[in-house]
Amino acid sequence: MNLFGFDSSRILALVVVLPLGAYATVCILLYLFQSRLVYEPDRQVVGSPAEVGLSYRDVGLLSADGVPLAGWWVPHDESRGVLLFCNGNSGNISHLLGRLATYHDLGLSVLVFDYRGYGASGGQPTEEGTYRDVEAAWNYLVGEREIAPEKILVYGWSLGGPIAAWLAQRYSPAKLVLESTFTSLPDLAGQIYPLFPTRLLARFQYNTGDYLTRVRCPILVVHSRGDQLIPFAHGQQLYQSFNGPRTLLEIEGDHGDGFSFSEQRYKEALGAFISDL
Repeated sequence: MNLFGFDSSRILALVVVLPLGAYATVCILLYLFQSRLVYEPDRQVVGSPAEVGLSYRDVGLLSADGVPLAGWWVPHDESRGVLLFCNGNSGNISHLLGRLATYHDLGLSVLVFDYRGYGASGGQPTEEGTYRDVEAAWNYLVGEREIAPEKILVYGWSLGGPIAAWLAQRYSPAKLVLESTFTSLPDLAGQIYPLFPTRLLARFQYNTGDYLTRVRCPILVVHSRGDQLIPFAHGQQLYQSFNGPRTLLEIEGDHGDGFSFSEQRYKEALGAFISDL
């Protein structure tokens, strides 16, 4: 059929093909540039624990594949245990000063470190690389500092959740905390990008739920119903699926400010969770 000088069959083909082409292009971009969505490193270190009145030591770590990593050892004079902190996907350890002060108030020594590609650490971030990085931090505590595993609390916030859970199922820490984290990255991506085949496109797994099936220590799950990035249902599912001793702490606030928004409730719950360290 010819309509005003145009072949309608060709017009129909363009109507179908052009959107499909745009859709395919977006899928390709999501696949190729996925790492930029997962990792948002900041190379500039803008402070130190001294700014919140804490003594500390710069720590140089070396991952199993030879990547140099930077961290801080923040000791407590009367330490009840050690907290190994796994950060989220953005910033670097200099953005954790408020947390360091809180953990120190609870009587904990703390080791924080930057993943490869973050802060003063070398390399570029990858999923396997982040697992090697947290393993290097664990080896520093157990090997160089000779800290017994039963005195170590492994803590993962946001992207740090699956990294902490991976470590906990591989080794034997005293306890594990998962704050504002997801069941798996493909699960989360499917909710953020529901129109795209995210499971087929996924180059990163970070499967917290799978790692939890092999964790044998008590866990504390911390999550806010107001979290607009990682829905509360993720924390709830992690808590409900765990077969061992478990505690669920519901806080308030959005993804990035729940810790400070519910600070008093948070400190009380974390203090109770570590009371037997």
